[in-house]
Amino acid sequence: MITLEEMQEKGRVWSIAKPLNWTSFQVVNKMRHVLQRKLGKRIKVGHAGTLDPLAEGLLIVCAGATTKKIDRYMGSDKTYLATVEMGGVTESYDLETPVTKIKETDHITKDTLKSVLPLFRGTTLQLPPMYSAVKHKGKRLFELARSGKKVEREPREIRIDRLEMLAFENPEVVLEIRCSKGTYIRTLAHDLGQALKTGAYLKKLVRTQIGETHTLDKALSIETWEKMIVEDG
Repeated sequence: MITLEEMQEKGRVWSIAKPLNWTSFQVVNKMRHVLQRKLGKRIKVGHAGTLDPLAEGLLIVCAGATTKKIDRYMGSDKTYLATVEMGGVTESYDLETPVTKIKETDHITKDTLKSVLPLFRGTTLQLPPMYSAVKHKGKRLFELARSGKKVEREPREIRIDRLEMLAFENPEVVLEIRCSKGTYIRTLAHDLGQALKTGAYLKKLVRTQIGETHTLDKALSIETWEKMIVEDG
């Protein structure tokens, strides 16, 4: 049974399946309110690595004493399944903004894709997208982007250990990616389109693993988690 004393002394860590169109903050806020009703007192709740609203999948949520471990989880490698649509370009590098350019992709084959994927494996420099939470002079880049502004950004070192093509049906390709903290899969999709000279954007993203032990197949839905907490004790 979850008790206030346990939360304060030991805490809890849950693997949650974040739904599509939810922000990571909405997940945390929902869980915080449920726990507050259960325990009669507000406790600390935080997540270990933001997922965009248009992304879904594994979100590690820590409560109580385990919030001190969030940085450790955030620093872990992460695995994603990404569906990339070739032939189009968007300002946000995903479907948050409209497709603004279209190019033919008939010449793209599996062999073409396989030839460019090695360019992105290993340790490289990646430019954070304008539609990101990176700060510039105290403001989030996405706030500037949504007001029509662009600023210079510094590239950041990232590492991609695995980048494999799982499926290809022109103009879509499904990729499995194992990467370091701070890697933007939207930017990877955009850069892949640049390498192919067709343009590309991220159509769908699912995070499937964080570290070695937290996997999506063991994650709880928000509804299942809430029922478990309410019925506990």
